Amino acid sequence: MGHGRFGLFPVPLRGPRVHHLPVGPSPIARLAAALRRRSGLLTAAAACAVVAALVLTAVLLTGGAGSPEDPATAGASSPAPSPEGAETAPAAPPSTAAGAPDTSTAPPPPDPAPASTVAEAPPAASTAGTPEAGPADPVPPRPAPRPAPQAAPAPPPVAARPAPAAPAAAPPNGPVEAQVLALVNQQRAAAGCAAVTADAGLAAVARAHSADMRDRGFFDHTNPDRQDPFDRAAAAGSSARAENIARGQADAAAVMQAWMTSPGHRANILNCGLTRLGVGVADGPGGPWWTQLFG
Repeated sequence: MGHGRFGLFPVPLRGPRVHHLPVGPSPIARLAAALRRRSGLLTAAAACAVVAALVLTAVLLTGGAGSPEDPATAGASSPAPSPEGAETAPAAPPSTAAGAPDTSTAPPPPDPAPASTVAEAPPAASTAGTPEAGPADPVPPRPAPRPAPQAAPAPPPVAARPAPAAPAAAPPNGPVEAQVLALVNQQRAAAGCAAVTADAGLAAVARAHSADMRDRGFFDHTNPDRQDPFDRAAAAGSSARAENIARGQADAAAVMQAWMTSPGHRANILNCGLTRLGVGVADGPGGPWWTQLFG
């Protein structure tokens, strides 16, 4: 720092505060200091001139060694091409000065997508089992097949699909089944229809269906293998045209009363075109299960 005026920082004191200015150097001393500063500047300028001359000489000596280059592009090398398909990262932004706060802000994260909601399925209505299910809708009689014309050639045989394993045949319940047959013929006689005859083949199919409903827990004319009464009779080597089923009636009189009070079941029993009948009964908890198979 050159000589000149300067102030003293005040020192807190008790009582009143005062300031003072000290006496500066003499004019001769100030002149001598100015000459010394001027001499130093001249010396520095001379040194810079010498360095510049040396640099210019070196450039002139080495300028013809290589091909001339554009001063604006000399020393710059072109970047190597990136491999095909490769993506190049953009140049990093210039760093901020040391100590300066980072003013860059990260973009806000995208709003999360709304979670998909799945509507809750309404609970299935519970079906409480009743002690007596009553007769199911009857299978209407299938019309008798028409005889084929004699002149028509027989169709080529078609391999039948393998039938599912039939349920084990239920043991005959002779007295009860015979009672049902007798009650059916009583009703038919009152309606002016001929009596139906007992058919052992249809009775075996009827017993098997009653036992199957008990064992596999269903109550329908079509079993879980999607076989209807006509499929089951055909698989057993017989033919059927109508079927009545019921569950829960204690004896033959009760089941016949249930069938006769249902229009569809009554129509099957009093169909004068039906001539054969097989009755099958299967006992068990929740039963008995009853099947009438007409032919």
